[in-house]
Amino acid sequence: MRRTVQSPLGPLTLVAEAGALTELRWGRAGREDESNLLARAAGALAAYFAGERLDFDLPVAPGGTAHDHAVWRAMQRIPAGETRTYGEVARDIRSGPRAVGTACGRNPIPIIVPCHRIVAAGGALGGYSGQGGLETKRFLLELESSLRLR
Repeated sequence: MRRTVQSPLGPLTLVAEAGALTELRWGRAGREDESNLLARAAGALAAYFAGERLDFDLPVAPGGTAHDHAVWRAMQRIPAGETRTYGEVARDIRSGPRAVGTACGRNPIPIIVPCHRIVAAGGALGGYSGQGGLETKRFLLELESSLRLR
């Protein structure tokens, strides 16, 4: 099931299977469906971009390796408006910074599973595999920081 939503970053397509979100894609869906979960997710994204919420409480089931899942769970524990370095996450899950970066790049549900909250040592942004690259990462971090100050 797929549904496209509009955002300040352009159209985003939510993909769900078996009652959980499995992907957030940059761009439009070819075919659109409707479900309660997709409607909830669309509403949650709209509220996030409108500055009405910082986090997501949606069922997710991204495909990936056991290591990827460990990294993605660690991402979800980072409070909105805060960041952790690749090295900090690596220490937390007993991995290496490069492996954490690889898992970040594989994240199929960006924004909702917040890979943008992981940065390089010294606070440099590092990378971002989503559409718009570092400009998009910067936008998301600034949005969350401004909301925490309210």
